This record gives sequence, C-alpha cells and structure tokens, in this order.
Amino acid sequence: MHLLLSGIVGSVAYGLAGPGSDVDRIGVFAAPTVAFHGLHPPRESVVTTEPDLTLHECAKYCRLALSGNPTATELMWLPDDCYETRTEFGERLIEIRRAFLSAPRVRDAYLGYATQQFRKLTTRDSSQGGRRRSAKHARHLARLLHQGRVLYETGVLEIRLADPEWFRTFGERVAGGALAEAEALVAAAERDFDRVRSPLPERPDEETVERWLLDVRAAHLPG
Repeated sequence: MHLLLSGIVGSVAYGLAGPGSDVDRIGVFAAPTVAFHGLHPPRESVVTTEPDLTLHECAKYCRLALSGNPTATELMWLPDDCYETRTEFGERLIEIRRAFLSAPRVRDAYLGYATQQFRKLTTRDSSQGGRRRSAKHARHLARLLHQGRVLYETGVLEIRLADPEWFRTFGERVAGGALAEAEALVAAAERDFDRVRSPLPERPDEETVERWLLDVRAAHLPG
C-alpha cells in the first residue's frame, strides 16, 4: 500500500468539533499494479475505528469522487493544515479536483445525503443520547446543504465553515423539537438548486481523471 494523500476530515475540518468529537481521517492509496492480476485482488477500502480512518484504493476513490460523494470529494479541498500526507500524486489529485465535478451529480449527492440525515431525525430518540445524535444529524444536514449549494453555485467547496456557531445552534433547536425547521431548510435548498444556473459542467472530465489514474498505475509497476 502506497499512501498518496490523506487528511483530517469531518467536524474538525468543518470547525464544528467539540470536546468529545472524534477525529476522522480519509486517504487515497495505490496498490501494487501487478496485484490486480493475481488470484486475490487488493482490497478496495481499509476502514478502522481506532483510530477512525478510511482509506480507498485510488480507482475506487476516483469512482466515489466522480459520483459526487461528499466525503471523498472534500479530501481534495481541505485546508492546508488538515493534510497529513501529500505526495506528488496527491498534489496532482488536488490540482485536478475540478475534473471530478458535474452539476447534476453535485446536486443529487449533497441533497441525497442531506435527506438521509433528515430521515434519521424523523426517528428521534427522546433520551439524552438520542438528543445528542439528533443534534449531530441536524448539523450534518445543514452543513451538507450549505456546502452543496456553495459548490453548485461557485464551483468551490467550502470546507471550514465561516459561521460554525450557527450550525451548532441549528442542531440544538432541531434536537429540541424544531423538526419543521430542518424540513424547511431541505425544501429551500431544493428550490435553490432548481433556481441557480451552475458553472459546473453537465459531466465530469473523466479523461483527466483517467490520465491521473493510469500514471499512478504506471508508477507502481515493478522495477
């Protein structure tokens, strides 16, 4: 396994971390190219919980990012202080990050993941632990909608939130019972996506992504 790019994502990167927040990490690695020709191809992902770490083999990572997956996409847009590994291929990946973007996939991915968070809110647990989880789901919902709209409108993914306190307060209100406020936020985001003319293309630039991936494969041949 050759780690190409890795960094701290999640609440720490967004500026939403509290005293008990986990530190989440994600990375991209390259398996030896010849390993794909054997009886047992390399694993596409490695996930651990202590520490909270997700690593994707570079081909799988590209597929996830091309689909608009928010967590995969944000690795290429992190603030400099959140990166922990930056190789030459990692730098090149950051340089071509806009090649992964397309208007329909950004809209569908960010709205889709935000809607998943809303569904979790509708099964709210009234216990103290349940309230904490509800507040977290509400923060993620609001954050996904905000990041998705900004990315869709400008072509730039905002990782570190300008006003993290608003998202914390929103989460507490929704956890306290203001579910209608979360529902209204989703509806407003849907209207914004329908109204805004995005500078993003209709399709991602797969040729640029493919060139990067093939260069990674060539660099990881024996000898």
